[in-house]
Amino acid sequence: MLYPAMPFLAWLCSGTLKYMINRLRYGTAAKEHIGNGGFPSTHTSMVSSITLLIGFEQGWGTPLFGLAVSITCIVIMDAIGIRRALGDHASWINLLTKGEAGLREKQGHKRAEVLGGLAVGALLAWLASRVL
Repeated sequence: MLYPAMPFLAWLCSGTLKYMINRLRYGTAAKEHIGNGGFPSTHTSMVSSITLLIGFEQGWGTPLFGLAVSITCIVIMDAIGIRRALGDHASWINLLTKGEAGLREKQGHKRAEVLGGLAVGALLAWLASRVL
């Protein structure tokens, strides 16, 4: 039962942490910063939590762990590469249209934000492995 719940727990923990950080940074405007981007990466937290739980519980050399690592790498590359570029493009389009396009610019992540997501996922997976 813990395996299907792990990504949800990671989403809840990293999302709450992200909101608290945004609340400190932006005050009441924190709600405007909800969504993709920011610290920690919720996507990374979700996928790394289940990946590392598989490693802790089923072994680091199992085929399932190998598959999970591959998926985790894809999510991380997407966050740092494609989604970050999407945000950069949105910024330029908003600039060229003088804001009329209204595109969300905060899409991807910086490396530190992804590392924060990995840390949240790793901590949750380790704690869950102690419970199992």
